[in-house]
Amino acid sequence: MPARTYSVRTFGCQMNVHDSERLSGLLEAAGYEQAVDAADADIVVLNTCAVRENADNKLYGTLGHLKSWKDAKPGAQIAVGGCLAQKDRGDILKRAPWVDAVFGTHNIGALPVLLERARIAEEAQVEILESLDVFPSTLPSRRDSAYSAWVSISVGCNNTCTFCIVPSLRGREKDRRPGDILAEIKALVDDGVIEVTLLGQNVNAYGVEFGDRRAFADLLRACGDIEGLERVRFTSPHPRDFTSDVIEAMAQTPNVMPQLHMPLQSGSDRVLQAMRRSYRAERYLAIIDEVRDAIPNAAITTDIIIGFPGETHDDFDRTLDVVMRARFTSAYTFQYSPRPGTPAADFPDQISPEVMRERYDRLSALQEDISWSVNRELIGTQVEVMLAEGEGRKDAATDRISGRARDNRLVHVARPEAAARPGDMVTAVVTQAAPHHLVADTVASVRATRAGDAWETRQPAPTSGTGVLLGMPRVGV
Repeated sequence: MPARTYSVRTFGCQMNVHDSERLSGLLEAAGYEQAVDAADADIVVLNTCAVRENADNKLYGTLGHLKSWKDAKPGAQIAVGGCLAQKDRGDILKRAPWVDAVFGTHNIGALPVLLERARIAEEAQVEILESLDVFPSTLPSRRDSAYSAWVSISVGCNNTCTFCIVPSLRGREKDRRPGDILAEIKALVDDGVIEVTLLGQNVNAYGVEFGDRRAFADLLRACGDIEGLERVRFTSPHPRDFTSDVIEAMAQTPNVMPQLHMPLQSGSDRVLQAMRRSYRAERYLAIIDEVRDAIPNAAITTDIIIGFPGETHDDFDRTLDVVMRARFTSAYTFQYSPRPGTPAADFPDQISPEVMRERYDRLSALQEDISWSVNRELIGTQVEVMLAEGEGRKDAATDRISGRARDNRLVHVARPEAAARPGDMVTAVVTQAAPHHLVADTVASVRATRAGDAWETRQPAPTSGTGVLLGMPRVGV
């Protein structure tokens, strides 16, 4: 009898992607196989987000589409997990009674058991824990990438930002021990991974649970001692916890990438106070200055919320001023949406959609100009690009392939004459710039990596004498 197949659909942040890899690993350890075509799966798992207002609409819209799929497929099952499941709990079954299993952020390891219980009992199963059951990183994993991996160093958050629902869904911060993290990274490197991203809701607060304020800086430095690990990134840090020792560790550890994503949220001190963000605009800018003094080529990106309740025209102008002074490489800009259960949802002076949209458009136009300007400064410089499967465009007309530079900029690279695979490194000269990517048409060299080898071994065997590596003939591999 063939194994039952599954498909995991992920909504939300990098932590959700990390958890989805664990959900896939759990299902495979329980004997399921990943469906080649998601439409043919026997089980669909939705790993949800609750941060954005339309998260509910996305979930219930998707569940509505899945009802007809389930009705037409005897034995099919649907499971819902993640932040929205933690928040809505039994309400999911009230709105979508055809769901078979609901589980929360603290017990993703329960998924296979819940599905089996639902199948045997022919009754939906709901299990929501209030605290962490098993640290997700200890669970089996099926990574999406052969060459890059997410590594969770903590879960939960001790902050009380008035717009954010995450602490109530993920709980208070729980930190993994450094030895466990480093052991996981070493095992990943042994498996062909050359790039890791350290994850945490407030990643640079790492160590608070065991009372070591230098723990995150020490962890970055320890990553530098792992042979074969070429690129280390982390997200997302909080400005309150950003210390000089972390900046020194970034600058002095060669495999820590010259990139920083640090949420600003607002450039107005008054709004930051209302948000309960425990820093002010000048402190934020001082961190950026210190980072750029230590790492002159660092690419700095951010998150900004537009239209927080009570935001005045003056408050918004202050945000524009900080953006002009910071000169971010890019910014993820969000229009504020109230989340039930957060203090800000009940604040007076909610901003009208028309005003919010006008401010969003102004900020987006400003950041677009800045992004284009800072990218044009790189024309004529040399970049090292790690080729990535499914990253950006594969431009047949101009014969380019895509990947990420050390500073995480998206780069479209001229297809080299030598074969290159996802995970391999291409060194090239930037010839064009746009607001959201670079073009590098002058290739200097191609370096095969263990990551490229690992990617190749995961691919199905070619049906003829010539395989395809990023659209290129297979030569000398």
